[in-house]
Amino acid sequence: MLYADGVPRPEVRVSALPDLRKDPITGRWVIIATDRARRPTDFTRERVIPSASRFCPFCPGNESKTPPEVLAYRTSGAPNQQGWTLRVVPSKFPALRVEGDLDRRGEGLYDRMNGVGAHEVILETPDHLASLASLPEKNVADVMFAVRDRIVDLSKDKRLRYILVFKNHGEPAGATLEHPHSQLIALPVVPKRVQEELDGARRFFEYRERCIFCDILQQEAGSMSRVVLETEHFYVLCPYASRFPFETWIVPRAHASHYESLDVATAHNLGWVLNHTLKKIDMSLENPPYNITLHTAPLQDAPLEYYHWHIEIMPKLTKVAGFEWGSGFYLNPTPPEEAARFLKEMQV
Repeated sequence: MLYADGVPRPEVRVSALPDLRKDPITGRWVIIATDRARRPTDFTRERVIPSASRFCPFCPGNESKTPPEVLAYRTSGAPNQQGWTLRVVPSKFPALRVEGDLDRRGEGLYDRMNGVGAHEVILETPDHLASLASLPEKNVADVMFAVRDRIVDLSKDKRLRYILVFKNHGEPAGATLEHPHSQLIALPVVPKRVQEELDGARRFFEYRERCIFCDILQQEAGSMSRVVLETEHFYVLCPYASRFPFETWIVPRAHASHYESLDVATAHNLGWVLNHTLKKIDMSLENPPYNITLHTAPLQDAPLEYYHWHIEIMPKLTKVAGFEWGSGFYLNPTPPEEAARFLKEMQV
């Protein structure tokens, strides 16, 4: 098939009947509703097109407009000055604050505690118009290193149980500033979504004495129908029970429960993998908004035999509406096998 930009892209083939699929990790059901949309071009969406800003607090020269940096990689200059290639700064409007005690308490049957934690912003590049897909792979690897460095540092605070790292790319995905950045929120509790994964993985391990993520990789490697690409260190795949069209996971081949165990070689390869995966998504879906989340084991836990850290990429192509909120089911109009085939065949 030839699109308007002249770039050939494979056509997505679909099965005739909807499909109910159960996530083997969480037990959540997904409806693959194939009659609702069949190709990337069938989705109504906003394209993310960076534009120059008259004023951006994250751009070089405006370092004084952010709180003092807690981490920076730079080629020149003093702290909180120009010359940086990556900065990490506390959020100016934090969801949680480092100061104070948790003060866990009950109010009848209700539980509450103080909003203690940390909220940081990772400025991925000084280039306002760049993205993780357009940056050199070395710079993307630096972002991966910075995430690791901040997790290691924040894990020293025993009040913190979990660190969620996420990226909102494009206004429809929740981004309020265009400048390329990710966010890190350290929490005194484990998020429910992650806890569901931990509990499901633990149950599987207790029954079979194997990591379910490792088993998934072994099965996917056998069929390759949902694998987008593979390297020495990673598999990129569209999960069997994908919640969203073109949902894509990056999973390390070697078992590791904690992201902060990442070594130099693996981090460099992760930079290449994330960069190429996002390029495939941008080319296939014409620069869609998307969310990225890092799921890793809780901070204070020892290495877990049953859990496997991974990165989830979710293009913002559909909306979660009444049925999803009311039922807990997700409606996905594109089979993951077709999404994987489309991404795999996209040359970058």
